[in-house]
Amino acid sequence: MSNPGFSVIVPATTANLGPGFDSVGLALDLYMSVDVTAHSEWTVIYEEEAFQGLVSDEQNLIVQTIIEVAKRYHKEIAPLQLRVKSDIPLGKGFGSSASAIAVGIVIADHLLELELTDRDKVLLGSELEGHADNVSAALLGGAVIAYFEADEIDYIHVKQVDAMFVVLVPPKEFKTSEARGLLPNELSHEKAVRSSSASAVLTVALAQNDWKTVGKMMEKDHLHEPYRKTLFPHYDDIRMFCKDVGAYGMTISGAGPSLIVTVEEGTEEEIVQELTSRFPYYYSFPVRSSNVGANIQKQNMPI
Repeated sequence: MSNPGFSVIVPATTANLGPGFDSVGLALDLYMSVDVTAHSEWTVIYEEEAFQGLVSDEQNLIVQTIIEVAKRYHKEIAPLQLRVKSDIPLGKGFGSSASAIAVGIVIADHLLELELTDRDKVLLGSELEGHADNVSAALLGGAVIAYFEADEIDYIHVKQVDAMFVVLVPPKEFKTSEARGLLPNELSHEKAVRSSSASAVLTVALAQNDWKTVGKMMEKDHLHEPYRKTLFPHYDDIRMFCKDVGAYGMTISGAGPSLIVTVEEGTEEEIVQELTSRFPYYYSFPVRSSNVGANIQKQNMPI
């Protein structure tokens, strides 16, 4: 088994991009960094105040992931101390739980010398998360379009993505389960076809870095957005305003409660200022796509 004494860096993610429901994930350049050292018992230390309410022992999601991966490969793993620093807003639709799962998989793979392939990691993450979109992008970086069912995973990895966004983050949090509870059990054939068509065009445009078309398709979802948008103050007004200032498109980031707007490079700061002035309920800031997935960095000082 490899020795502790390293860090894992993993990006935030946004999922769905409208009609790519549970299948499209995109990495963003906000990051979680976890320093890994040997310890007498499982301990997780969060540096940010927003994370202080999370459990810090063996019940922590990162720790549970490490232990579960070890169990699946019939391995034993000694306790660790994990020191976490994160730029990823917690519970705001940027894949914080998927990032934690991705970190746990990478730690277990490295320490136990499992030599997992990217596909192994994505399948593991999808099984633990319950869907593939966020966790696949957190593991691989760039954009990932995935099909996941039970123990089956197929995906396309778009390694080089160049896109600029503005995000609107509200003060409240809500759980993914709350947002999923709003979805209908059935959808008309017409709406299913329209969403399927929009998703197909969106994914090809994404692979070609055609963000004007991506933005247009982001606003043509019928699978989840119409049922969730009531949770977001000023939703329709924000979308209309974004069109007026030349943004490519706006939608919900993952299950929410944040919104994400794809914009032309160079316009992001002006759009942030306008959104902040007009919709002060939200905290608005620019963020770029990231082509860096979960990766290991050696610590400078030996343990």
